[in-house]
Amino acid sequence: MSAPNKQYDPVEVASLSPGEITRMRDEALAAVAAAGTLDELKAARLAHAGDRSPLRLANAEIGALPPGARAEAGKRIGTTMRAVSQALAARQQVLEEERDQRVLIEEAVDVTLPWDHRPPGARHPVTTVGERLADVFVSMGYEIAEGPEIEAEWYNFDALNIPPDHPAREMQDTLFVAGPDGGRSGMVLRTHTSPVQIRAMLTRPLPLYVVSPGRCYRNEAQDATHSPVFHQIECLAVDEGLTMADLRGAVQAFVDAMFGEGLRTRLRPDYFPFTEPSADVSMECHVCRGASTRPGGPACRVCRSQGWIELAGCGMVNPRVLIACGIDPDRYSGFAFGLGIERALMVRHGVTDIRDTLEGDVRFSRAFGVEA
Repeated sequence: MSAPNKQYDPVEVASLSPGEITRMRDEALAAVAAAGTLDELKAARLAHAGDRSPLRLANAEIGALPPGARAEAGKRIGTTMRAVSQALAARQQVLEEERDQRVLIEEAVDVTLPWDHRPPGARHPVTTVGERLADVFVSMGYEIAEGPEIEAEWYNFDALNIPPDHPAREMQDTLFVAGPDGGRSGMVLRTHTSPVQIRAMLTRPLPLYVVSPGRCYRNEAQDATHSPVFHQIECLAVDEGLTMADLRGAVQAFVDAMFGEGLRTRLRPDYFPFTEPSADVSMECHVCRGASTRPGGPACRVCRSQGWIELAGCGMVNPRVLIACGIDPDRYSGFAFGLGIERALMVRHGVTDIRDTLEGDVRFSRAFGVEA
């Protein structure tokens, strides 16, 4: 093993010469001063103070020097590296302060602006109008009754005095549920909420006062006034001594509560298999109050200048329906009337196209607010 070279002149190592160390220091300080961003400063740190930087490599050469020359070279390298480190730290602080100032300006938040950018929701108007209609009947002492939407033909037709050869029981009007073999199963998508009334008469004690809101289905083409899926609400009263006068009073009380007092109502003869006698209910137009029918009166698009609006169908419960439910028609009588909820919505709020209630456009629902 050879002895240490004590005669080696450290000046002959170019990277450790005072001039070369000064040059590396000046380049490092210039690069630090020129860094305009934190990313540029990071690059300058890696280039001039990293493990592969000229100063670090020169520092690694000190170990090869004779012992007497190491102290002076280490002192020069150490002083230079501290100067570069201090410059990096000072420049880091300056750039961070500049970044924070830019963030305060560029990413400023106006706390006076509305914080909730979610638009307010709204319950569907068909739901709110249906509940309002039900509340009117409940306030008169009726109870809410519900039933299945897939109903047996007996409840939907036979018990309501609708015979097998009635046009309503044809495929072009009713949606039948197919059986396991593909044929008719005896089940249908209910075409009205009257089956709920049949179930109520079969299961509830008399006297009976119920109202049955719900979804119904018919095989109809969709247009501005018709839909294959719609909502109905029907009321039924069965008690001793009920007459058409009681029906007329219930209808008038309903119109007063729903559309405002003072509107006249009228009953015109009509036909329904499950009521006898039957009538069509019309009310005086709640917008023009008949003024559009007078000579020179303003036109009314709600009643089409007819002065009256068809509202519902009604009548006294057919004795055959009472018998089908096991009720003695000689002791009890009843009345019923019903209307479409979408129809009531259109009349009450001037909606002209029933499809607006089905398309799910939030702009339509939002116009009615968030009424509970």
